[in-house]
Amino acid sequence: MSFFRKHRLAVATTVYWLLLLYMIAALLFWFLALENQNKNIATIRLNELQYKDDPAYFSRASEIEDIKKRKTAQYLGEGITFLAVIVVGAVFVFRATRRQFRLSQQQQNFLMAITHELKTPIAVTQLNLETLQKRKLDEEKQQKLISSTLQEANRLNMLCNNILLATQLDAGYVSNKQEINLTDLVEGCVDDFRMRFPQRVVEEAITQAIYLNGDTLLLQMLVNNLVENAIKYSPKDTPVRVCLGNEQGRIRLSVLDEGYGIPAEERKKVFEKFYRIGNENTRKTKGTGLGLYLCRKIAESHNGYISVTDHKPSGTNFAVLFRP
Repeated sequence: MSFFRKHRLAVATTVYWLLLLYMIAALLFWFLALENQNKNIATIRLNELQYKDDPAYFSRASEIEDIKKRKTAQYLGEGITFLAVIVVGAVFVFRATRRQFRLSQQQQNFLMAITHELKTPIAVTQLNLETLQKRKLDEEKQQKLISSTLQEANRLNMLCNNILLATQLDAGYVSNKQEINLTDLVEGCVDDFRMRFPQRVVEEAITQAIYLNGDTLLLQMLVNNLVENAIKYSPKDTPVRVCLGNEQGRIRLSVLDEGYGIPAEERKKVFEKFYRIGNENTRKTKGTGLGLYLCRKIAESHNGYISVTDHKPSGTNFAVLFRP
C-alpha cells in the first residue's frame, strides 16, 4: 500500500473514532442533563408539599420519589440502548471498511502478480521460438527449448483457466456433474505433472475404483492446483505425495509436501480470494492468490471441504474430504 493510501486510511480512521467518541460524549451529556432536570423537578414538587402542609405528605413524597426513580431508569435504559446501537453499528462499519480496504489491497496485489505471471511465460515462449527460428541447434537443445516452451504454455493455460473459473464460480457457475472415475482422474493429473516436471519426484498412493459424482473439469482443476502448489512451495529435492482413498465411508484426497509449511494463524486465510502469505513485493514464489480459493469453492460445490495441517517433520498436508 502506498504512503498516500496509508496516510488517507489513518486520517479516515482517526476522524471516524473522533466522531464516535463525540457521539458517546453527547449521549452521556444528554443523560446527565435529563437526570439533573429530573432531580430538580422532584425537588420542586417536594418543596410544594412542604409549603402546603399536606396531611398526605409522606405518601405524596414517596410517589414523587418513585416517579423520579422511574424516570432515571427510563433515561438509563434509553441511554444504554442508544449506546449499544451506536457501538454495534460502529463496530460493523469499522469491520466492513477494514474488510473493503483489505480486499482492495489484495486485488491490487493480484493485479501486480498477474502482470508478472502473464509476462513471464509469454517472454520465455517468445525467446525460445526466436532462438529456434534464428539458430540451427542440435536435436537435444531443440527438444529442451520445445519442452520449456510447452511448460510455459501449460502454465499460462492454467493461469487463464484459474482466472476464468474464479469469475464463473462467483457468477454462479452451473457444473455438469456425472459419475466419474476419480482414481483415473487423479492418476492422469499425476502423470501430467511427472511429464511437465521430470526433475521432481511425485509419489502416489491411490486406491483403485473410486467413483464420485462430480464435474470433471472442476475436479481436475482442484487436483492440479494442489499438486502445483506443493511443487511450487517445496524444495526441488523433496518429493510430493498424492493420496486418494476411503476414510470412514468418505473419499479423502491428500497432497503432501516437505516445504516450509503454513503458520497456524494463516491457515484459514489462505483459502480467501487473492490472499497470499507475506508481501507481494518481497515474495519470491510466483502466484496470484486464486488457486486455494478455487480449491475451496470446488470442494464446497462437491459436498466437501478442504483443510490444511502440518506434515511432519516439515511441510503441509492439504486434504479434501468428500461427503457421500
